[in-house]
Amino acid sequence: MKAGDELPPLEIPVTRTLIVAGAVASRDYQDVHHDAVLAQEKGSPDIFMNILTTNGLVGRYITDHFGPEARLRAVRIRLGAPNHPGDTMTLTGTVTAVEDGTAEVRVVGANRLGHHVTGTVTVALPRSGTGGAGEAAV
Repeated sequence: MKAGDELPPLEIPVTRTLIVAGAVASRDYQDVHHDAVLAQEKGSPDIFMNILTTNGLVGRYITDHFGPEARLRAVRIRLGAPNHPGDTMTLTGTVTAVEDGTAEVRVVGANRLGHHVTGTVTVALPRSGTGGAGEAAV
């Protein structure tokens, strides 16, 4: 693995259930994450995903690629376009640096409106022979 390597994209169907379950699991009871009528009254066309759910999905994307032995060291994300029910968010990643058993990955999650999430994830890589789909041995 080296800087410039791309992770395979991951398409995530954004369902009403995913949005509500993510909000409840993260104890985010803001009405815009579970009540379509109140979300519309506040100017949104529908409910939308919270940042904690997005953060979890970004973490999943990285650990799915690097394997269960990889450890997230830092997740720095910024939200953009909302994820609404019926959207598909496609996560993509590019390795920007590899050094001393750690990789930095630039992550983008896009939907029909644009970039839902952008950011960087720093991940401690598994030792040789224990990597996942990406065999992230260094």
